[in-house]
Amino acid sequence: MTVRAPQGTRTDETLLVVRAGEGDEEAFEVLVRRHSPAMLQLAIRLLGDRADAEDAVQDAFVSAWRKLPEFRRDAAFSTWLHRIVTNRCLNRLRSRRPAAALDTVPEQAAPDHQASPARAVESRAAADALARAMADLSPEQRVCWVLREMQGLSYESIADTVGISLQAVRGRVFRARRSLTEAMSAWR
Repeated sequence: MTVRAPQGTRTDETLLVVRAGEGDEEAFEVLVRRHSPAMLQLAIRLLGDRADAEDAVQDAFVSAWRKLPEFRRDAAFSTWLHRIVTNRCLNRLRSRRPAAALDTVPEQAAPDHQASPARAVESRAAADALARAMADLSPEQRVCWVLREMQGLSYESIADTVGISLQAVRGRVFRARRSLTEAMSAWR
């Protein structure tokens, strides 16, 4: 039986989650297709490496499939999935050697053909400086900052996703902003 419900409605999502929790692989496949792009984007931003991010997202979806019968639906499926992906990424970040890769910022788009070579070099240097500054953040600060500033999640959603208090989220985002501002002060 093919699952064909209007995409994007809350009822549709709930139905898919219930059916997937009952073992319906097609329903879970729809959820994976629907949420994969956002989860991959989140993982890339957190890990800075596409291959690592793809592995983390794949692990997260496998874990979600296994744990779906236990999902209580007291939060949105996307929030629950954000939490799983974030935890997978945090585990990977914590297991890395202290010196993180400098390519943690996504590759910049090709410069405009009318842009000067000096401007292109300056832009690349600024991106490298940001990558180093991001690598210097603790994994916990980095996750909170990315979820807030790049994913646009509310502090409450971040607290729910990461499993910490609202006050802890605010503190981590504040410290991350302060560190990044100090590190990037030469680029203002």
